[in-house]
Amino acid sequence: MKSDYIAFLQSKEHHGADHGPSKLLFQNDKLFDFQKYIVEWSVRKGRCAIFADCGLGKTPMQLSWAENIARHTDKPVLILAPLAVSAQTISEAKKFGIECERSQDGKFTSRIVVTNYERLKYFDHTLFGGVVCDESSILKSFDGSRKAEITEFSKKLPYRLLATATAAPNDYIELGTSSEALGYLGFMDMLNRFFKNEQNNSGLRRHYGEAPKWRFKGHAELHFWRWVTSWGVACRKPSDIGFDDERFKLPKLSEVTHIVEPNKVREGFLLDLPATTLPEQREEQRRTMRERCEMAAKLAKETDDFCVVWCHLNEEGDLLEELIPGSIQVSGKDSDERKEERLVSFAMKKVKVLITKPKIGAWGLNFQHCNRIIYFPSHSYEQYYQAVRRCWRFGQKRQVHVDLIMTPGFKAVMDNLKRKAGQAERMFENLVREMNNSKGIQKENVYTKKEKLPAWL
Repeated sequence: MKSDYIAFLQSKEHHGADHGPSKLLFQNDKLFDFQKYIVEWSVRKGRCAIFADCGLGKTPMQLSWAENIARHTDKPVLILAPLAVSAQTISEAKKFGIECERSQDGKFTSRIVVTNYERLKYFDHTLFGGVVCDESSILKSFDGSRKAEITEFSKKLPYRLLATATAAPNDYIELGTSSEALGYLGFMDMLNRFFKNEQNNSGLRRHYGEAPKWRFKGHAELHFWRWVTSWGVACRKPSDIGFDDERFKLPKLSEVTHIVEPNKVREGFLLDLPATTLPEQREEQRRTMRERCEMAAKLAKETDDFCVVWCHLNEEGDLLEELIPGSIQVSGKDSDERKEERLVSFAMKKVKVLITKPKIGAWGLNFQHCNRIIYFPSHSYEQYYQAVRRCWRFGQKRQVHVDLIMTPGFKAVMDNLKRKAGQAERMFENLVREMNNSKGIQKENVYTKKEKLPAWL
C-alpha cells in the first residue's frame, strides 16, 4: 500500500520527471545522431515536447517515439497532424521502415495511426497507449474548443508527445498550454507561479481596454526556463544540443519589401495617413487589395520556378487566382479532401503557383522544391515564420526569395513582426542555455526529517 501511495504522489509531480521506459525498445538506425539523442530522451520522459526547427526531422523522431511507446504499452499510438500532413507522415514512415496507417473514421489495424486534428472526435482514447500532437502550436489558443478537445483526449493517456517549431511564437505564457496538455502545471497554475500582471490578479480577458499584460515575477525567470527544459527539448540546429551542424546549413534567405501606393486615400481624408489602429489597418488592407494583388501577380509571373503566394482574405485569394494564369487556390470554402488534394499536388510539383492562407497550409508541409515566396504581412509572427519555413528549411538547396508586399500604412505591422521575431529568438536562446546548463531541473526532496508525535498521542 505504501509503495502504491508513493507512486501515486510521484504521478502528481509538476516537474518533468521520467515517466517512460528506461531504455529504447526500437532503435531507428536511419536517424542522425542528434535525432537519436532526442528520441532516447523523449521516450524516457514519456510525456514531453520537442521544440525542433522546421526540417530537423520531427516526423521521423515522433514516429520513432510512437513505435517505442506502442511496444512498451502493447497498445496503438495516435498521431494527430494538420491537414495534408497525414499523407506526408505515412510516406516518412515507409521510408524508415515503421508500420503506420491513416484513419479518418476511427477504424484501424496498425499500432501507429495518423489522423487530422479535425477527425479526433471519431477516436476512442481507451484504445491507445499514447498520443502525438504534430505541429502542437495549435494548442496556443488556450480558450479554443480545439485545444480543449485535444487536452481532454490527451490527459487520459499515460504517454504524450508534442512536436512544433514555434512553441510560443507570441508570448512565453503560451508555453502553459503545452504544459497543461502534457499533464504538468496547468495554464493558470503556471501563470500564478512564475508571472504577475499589473492588476495583481489572475485575469486574462479584456475589460474596458487592453488585456492584462503578464511579466515574470522578480525571482522567477531562471526557474521558469529550467522548469520548461525539464519537460521540453529545444533545438534550432544540431549544435544547440552538442552535435555537428555541417549537414544542416541553410542556403541564403533574401527578403525584399515592396511598398505599394494606394490608388485612393481613406474616405474623409485628403492625405493617406499611416494606419495606426487595428480597424484602420483592416480598412487599408481591403482598400488596397487590388494594388497589392496586382503586384503579387506581376512578381509570380516573372519567376519561372515554383511559387507560393500567401494571403489572408478570401477576396485576395479569388483575385490572385484570376490574375495568375495556371495557379491553384486552396481556400477555406474548400472541403478537407479538396484542400489536401491541392496541397499535395503542389508538393508533388504538378502545379507551379499555389495560392492559400497561412492558417490553412503553413504547418507541417515540405515545399523544398519551391524557392519563391510572396507574402502579405499580418500581425502573426507564427504564420509568417511557418509560411517561410515551408520552403526555407533543411533540405532546401537553393537561395530562397521572399517578397513582402505592403502599403506605407503597414509600417506598424512590420514593426510588430520584428518585435515578435526578437522575442521568439530570445525564448529559444533561454531554452537552449538552460537546457545545456542544467540538463533538466533536478528533483530535490527537502522534507527529509521524520515526524515526531507528541507524547500524549
